Amino acid sequence: MELREAPVANTGMLIRKPAAEVYEAFIDPAITAKFWFTHGSNRLDSGRAIEWEWRMYDFKSPVVVRELVKDRKIVVGWGEPATTVEWTFEPMLDGTATFVTIRNSGFQGDADQQVKTAVDSTDGFSLVLSGAKAWLENGVTLGLIADRHPAGAPAT
Repeated sequence: MELREAPVANTGMLIRKPAAEVYEAFIDPAITAKFWFTHGSNRLDSGRAIEWEWRMYDFKSPVVVRELVKDRKIVVGWGEPATTVEWTFEPMLDGTATFVTIRNSGFQGDADQQVKTAVDSTDGFSLVLSGAKAWLENGVTLGLIADRHPAGAPAT
């Protein structure tokens, strides 16, 4: 039997804002709601259980903060069963920009389902980063998450 690595969703993007500002955009649900979910029950804080909502899809997801390194890293358990999502924030261009990487791992199911979920997650987090870039750099809300499935969330 051949051993293989479990699939991982991985995406990244340069956002032309300092790391502290980009990090805060993912910690504070009032900001994150401008480019990702519609409502977060609370700021991300160590050990705190949070709930994120996408009201256009009538969908909620539990979030448990696993690790926070101010302005550098966020790690959460997200969903049921939980996968691990890790954001890293790398200062660039003399601190005026940040390269954000998002890595999602720990997918469940058989090999085909894990790959499908990893591909879907990469697609979704790429939209999240694009929306974050538009909001943080230009104050523009693109509505990418709602527009991804205008007829409603696909069946899982």
